[in-house]
Amino acid sequence: MTMIPMVEALRRTARARPDQPAITVEGEGALTWSELDRRTNRLARAFAQLGVDEGDLVTIGLPNCLGFVESTVATLKLGAIPQMVSHRLPDMERQAIVELADSCLIVGTDPAAHPGRQVLAQVPELDLSLDGSALPLRVSPSWKAPTSGGSTGRPKLIVSGASAVVDDEGEPPVLLPRDGTVLIPGPLYHNGPFVSAMQALFHGSHVVLERRFEPLLTLDLIERYRPDFVLLVPTMMHRIWRLPAEVRDSRDLSSLKVVFHLAAPCPPWLKEAWLEWVGPERVFELYGATEQQALTIISGVEWFAHRGSVGRPVTGEIQVLDASGHPLPPGEVGEIFMRRTPGTEPTYRYVGALARELQGWESVGDVGWMDSEGYVYISDRRSDMILSGGANVYPAEVEAALEQHPAVRSSAVVGLPDEDLGQRVHAIVQLGEPVSLEELREHLSSRLVRYKLPRTFEFVEESLRDDAGKVRRPALRDARL
Repeated sequence: MTMIPMVEALRRTARARPDQPAITVEGEGALTWSELDRRTNRLARAFAQLGVDEGDLVTIGLPNCLGFVESTVATLKLGAIPQMVSHRLPDMERQAIVELADSCLIVGTDPAAHPGRQVLAQVPELDLSLDGSALPLRVSPSWKAPTSGGSTGRPKLIVSGASAVVDDEGEPPVLLPRDGTVLIPGPLYHNGPFVSAMQALFHGSHVVLERRFEPLLTLDLIERYRPDFVLLVPTMMHRIWRLPAEVRDSRDLSSLKVVFHLAAPCPPWLKEAWLEWVGPERVFELYGATEQQALTIISGVEWFAHRGSVGRPVTGEIQVLDASGHPLPPGEVGEIFMRRTPGTEPTYRYVGALARELQGWESVGDVGWMDSEGYVYISDRRSDMILSGGANVYPAEVEAALEQHPAVRSSAVVGLPDEDLGQRVHAIVQLGEPVSLEELREHLSSRLVRYKLPRTFEFVEESLRDDAGKVRRPALRDARL
């Protein structure tokens, strides 16, 4: 294993393949490796003039664009830490994150929203008088610092425990190719797309970004750029699958070696449809928190033998505990706790929060179980569970059944107060085409036990999941309360 700085890996690729594409943003343009290297040298010097130094946090609040990637690379070239946030955050939520991070520089917002701080509304036009040659080599102590929990009003930073280095000889992480092509349809402010895009870039791969996910565009880009690897979330898989069969089946997906999905539970019916469509040997699923105490991966071939599982740990350790903190036997549902492999360095540190910890094991609130072979199965988030009439109802299970109906584009299920049941199951549904409530009820009745059926329905026009396929159930529930 030969560890070198991420920015040195990029510099070496720029010397070896200066005129080949490094980053392409559909609808915006592309940069070659030499262009990316020299432009980020200049941008790093511009950031340094604004006071950015080694170990500082730089908040990047841009949509998917060349400037997002340039800002990240320039930050790392100064030994600073990229701290990505959604460009759609309201001022109050972003201000809370910036104060927590004590950001040295904020890129991608109105300077008036952060008085007293250095702010760039967008990546500036580069001053060609700035030196574009290589900077003195620095290594950021933490190569990323994503956020979590902002929807609750209590944001936290998850600062990576890994410095900004890569293995120059070994295999890239999470089945990414070396010197290949990678398609990322999701937003870079989310951890999964950010990690995949940046690790691919620093391992010499051409990264193709969508500015915003569109199902038909994703298939177009696979045919046009012939990627080895595409990163999806179940919402994207659902929307692609809902395209007319003749549209899906006419596309050439033969370049793909890995179809990787993560971020949310994938309904078994949808997973099986993709396995049959693209082949189980090419589909892989990852489960793990941004904190990366432990990660599981499962191939499509394994999944057929362990239907519904997210795999066995490939890093760290996992166990399932009951409410008293005692380990549960295989098959019994409890709270999932994880820990890094004993003797290894911490994978993260929180700023603004404390871990939910029990004797060295940590939980992010997921509920599930393990089988006798150590395969993990996810039920839902502990905080989202609905207690209705004394029975536990997991929203993800009801949402999966809803979204199996061809008229349903997205859904969210929450628990609302009920005098008789304690909580009633309430379904919020976005439709793609008209359907009667009676038909939806009949559809669910054939798939769910009676106590899990929604007592009330609400129909909305907007999508209930964000660009990364995540649903903010607490915010939706609070709005209805």
